[in-house]
Amino acid sequence: MTHPTRSRRDGLAPQPAGHLATALTLAAKGVPVLPLRAGKLPFGNCRACAHNACGGRPHMKDPGPCHCPAPCHGWASATTDPHTLVSPEWAPSWRHAATLAYHPGGAGLTIVDLDNTDAVTWARDHLPPTRTVATTRGEHWLYLGTMSSANAVRSGVDIKSSMAYARWLGPGNGQMAPLPDAVRALVVREEATSSRAAVASSVGTTTVWDRSVATGCRHTERYVRTGLERGLALVGQHTESGAGTRAFAVARFLAHQHIDCPGPCGLDALAEEIVAAAVAVDVPEPYARRAVTNGLSHAA
Repeated sequence: MTHPTRSRRDGLAPQPAGHLATALTLAAKGVPVLPLRAGKLPFGNCRACAHNACGGRPHMKDPGPCHCPAPCHGWASATTDPHTLVSPEWAPSWRHAATLAYHPGGAGLTIVDLDNTDAVTWARDHLPPTRTVATTRGEHWLYLGTMSSANAVRSGVDIKSSMAYARWLGPGNGQMAPLPDAVRALVVREEATSSRAAVASSVGTTTVWDRSVATGCRHTERYVRTGLERGLALVGQHTESGAGTRAFAVARFLAHQHIDCPGPCGLDALAEEIVAAAVAVDVPEPYARRAVTNGLSHAA
């Protein structure tokens, strides 16, 4: 067999098992699905599609000619086609899948991803009730309707809809409500561009942190640079989704290290390097800056 199965004692054909079985059930209901590897990340592109050399999936932000049968390009590979899901090209991913994800925008949905108890409390106070799904740290609130996705729209709050994926954690509880204006207002719409090279950005002239901009910092330059470089590496790992949220977390962590310093500690320079790392993995610069600014302000 080319995909995981569970044996049958009744003499009938074996049936798909585990994540693939759930994926086929969701696909039959019109929910585009894809496997995730360890770390809740999509499987990497094949060699022919590496670094988007193929041009990308036809329904990605930068439409291209890719018709690769493998689950390349993260959220854009999510599908409802059962033949694709059980194909030999997808079989290795199912064998090594750690969990299952779906493309909410493709299912006509928007998820408000609440990453902690404070975010859940905020949602209960400011958003209309809708179907909720428990997560390991908070809740997903599901609304009917689609919009652009954005990370770190508030502390602990991401919006997952178009051009995003979310883990499948079950059907949840409650009746789904229409997407409210209050959720749309969380995302500041920016002018789209098809080419990053055409964007006028200050990221290319980033100030690099060193002692000259941190004359009141109690830490050694090696200590600060080591922490920063580790944080930048974490941001850079999120090539498909989540880089904005990671940038928020890195900014908050680094700022917290300097709470007891008399200052100045050059946090603006640290922030510029984090923004540049997020932009390098295709986070829109305004979103990256907002995420980092929010992270710095939530360091206490």
